[in-house]
Amino acid sequence: MTATDAPLQQHSIDWQTGRVQAIVTETSRVKSIILQPARWSGHWPGQHVDIRLTADDGYQAERSYSIASPPEEQLLTLTVERVEDGEVSPYLLDELRVGDALEFRGPIGRYFIWNQTRGGPICLVAGGTGITPLMAMLRHRKMSRPNIPASLIYSARSLADVVYWDELDTMARGDLNLRLVYTLTREHPSDWNGHLGRVNEVLLAENSFTREQNPTFFICGPAGFVESISSMLVKLGFDPFTVKTERFGPTGA
Repeated sequence: MTATDAPLQQHSIDWQTGRVQAIVTETSRVKSIILQPARWSGHWPGQHVDIRLTADDGYQAERSYSIASPPEEQLLTLTVERVEDGEVSPYLLDELRVGDALEFRGPIGRYFIWNQTRGGPICLVAGGTGITPLMAMLRHRKMSRPNIPASLIYSARSLADVVYWDELDTMARGDLNLRLVYTLTREHPSDWNGHLGRVNEVLLAENSFTREQNPTFFICGPAGFVESISSMLVKLGFDPFTVKTERFGPTGA
């Protein structure tokens, strides 16, 4: 199914069981879980699913995870970061095995979405694992219309914390219409010649598009990060209605 075909209409989001096909270690704190849904009507880049775990005594815990895979793929990829003392992420990272069943429902979300029919340019700004839904957009863009101008500004604590590092670099090397900018906020290699520190107005102005190009912004990360970037974009003169945001924060995940 292509993104053009992907249904945005309201559909059932009943719980279902998917089978784990693979688990990929992305960083020391992050893994991607590749899931075969029992049934799937398609999704749009930017949507998420809910995962539900049920203990032997009937206790249940639910958490939301963004979909990292593009709609062109039949398997769902969910990228999960460890939350210390969390109820769900430690199980997903430490206990879940290939072949296990996982209860989930989705896709969910109708606001923080993009597909190639909406055109561009698009400017994606990620903080930490906020890259996940943006990666679904980039993967979809690559598989559909890679000529749509796009930029990704990705803030991480260190190079080791950059999720999808190899894939992003490969994607950018072969795509003149994709600008990829990293900024490291805590640690950096001695030979690092990229940006350092938090995303600021100068970095945004130099690596997004002009107001005349009317870009759409997608920002995902911790709440404070998202609010800061949104405020800077408005201060730079961008229309607030072109700025779409997705926040995550301490949830006990």
